[in-house]
Amino acid sequence: MTIFDEIESTVQSYARSFPCVFHKAKGEYLYDEQGNNYLDFLAGAGTLNYGHNNDIFKQPLIDYINEDGITHGLDMHTRAKAAFLESFKEKILDPRKLDMVVQFTGPTGTNAVEAALKLARKVKDRDNIISFTNGFHGVTLGALSTTGNSHHRGASGVTMGGNSRMPFDGYMGDGIDTTQYLDKVLSDPSSGVDKPAAVIVETVQGEGGINVASMQWLKALETVCRRHDVLLIVDDIQAGCGRTGTFFSFEPAGIQPDMVTLSKSISGYGVPFALLLLRPELDQWKPAEHNGTFRGNNMAFVTGKVAIDHYWSNDGFEQEIRRKGDIIGQRLEHLATTYGEGNFTAKGRGMFRGISCVTGELAGKITRRAFEKGLIIETSGADNEIIKCLCPLTISETALNHGLDILEESMQEICSKTEQIPEGKEYFEYDIAS
Repeated sequence: MTIFDEIESTVQSYARSFPCVFHKAKGEYLYDEQGNNYLDFLAGAGTLNYGHNNDIFKQPLIDYINEDGITHGLDMHTRAKAAFLESFKEKILDPRKLDMVVQFTGPTGTNAVEAALKLARKVKDRDNIISFTNGFHGVTLGALSTTGNSHHRGASGVTMGGNSRMPFDGYMGDGIDTTQYLDKVLSDPSSGVDKPAAVIVETVQGEGGINVASMQWLKALETVCRRHDVLLIVDDIQAGCGRTGTFFSFEPAGIQPDMVTLSKSISGYGVPFALLLLRPELDQWKPAEHNGTFRGNNMAFVTGKVAIDHYWSNDGFEQEIRRKGDIIGQRLEHLATTYGEGNFTAKGRGMFRGISCVTGELAGKITRRAFEKGLIIETSGADNEIIKCLCPLTISETALNHGLDILEESMQEICSKTEQIPEGKEYFEYDIAS
């Protein structure tokens, strides 16, 4: 029995999918205690957009520590915080004409969501929040109330109110604009849906299954929010920081959210960091109304600034992401059409991609085989039926294609024979290659 079996909680999840002891990591690779390397297509669930132990960040962080820089400062002013804010304003907010205040929350994405929901209710003096089917916003109680997944919601132990669920783009099928339904229920005083303080949305639902909202749908959603005096919150915790091809995932839609939540890769180096962006007129907090001992991580300020200065001073990195995203998209389309006779579907945008399998069981068999071949890749979706490609944005093209080759080999081996799904049947038969 290992120490993990002896005293670690059974709540662990990723350790079950990748049963080995990792020792070090560099770039797009993880290494176990025996020195075996694994190509990382999980990247800390989107926290390591710039890879593991990126040298661009490492030396500035080491220098900061060696100079006895502030490690923990609550929300006091520090030189590291000022430097981060200056770069963030100059290179992220100003070029995108986003006039926003930055609030440093506790270091996790769910805390940024909690802050956004609390502030929306405070500003609008309304309780209800609109969220969407298959959305994922965190597992603390406020954020969990807006999360759709029954597995996570079921663990709360309480009945969660203050939220109304609406169908996400495409949930009702092609050709149905679900924002029209939202507009209708908000216009009807007898709909049973209380007027909300805010709508919270992911432009690409990661944990929900790589569901991509169209630009037209996002624009229509913004229009509905404005029509009914409802705040629009974009949860960009996983889809932001370049994952979809632009720094903010909502940029191509041309919308102007009232609030934006960021975490995961905003620190650049994988250290805990989260923030909330909000329009200045919404900044109606009293001092310490939403606080936390670890709000504002000074080491993350250092590496976050380096990420902005190095990768986001011009559009070169965005172009690289889009080029690699096209490679992933084309390869996944090839896999979807080559294997399973139409039983696979490629999904996603930018380098936020996945392939939908007909069952979660099949997806799990493929990812387990991929791990045996040296590829770390996970699943998402309501039934874990989506194989999710979430490799570092900085991955080399050679490593990217190697990882996709492993995925293809794994699919080919697992799906040695498929049959078309009969009408009315929700699964297909497949043979497991030995």
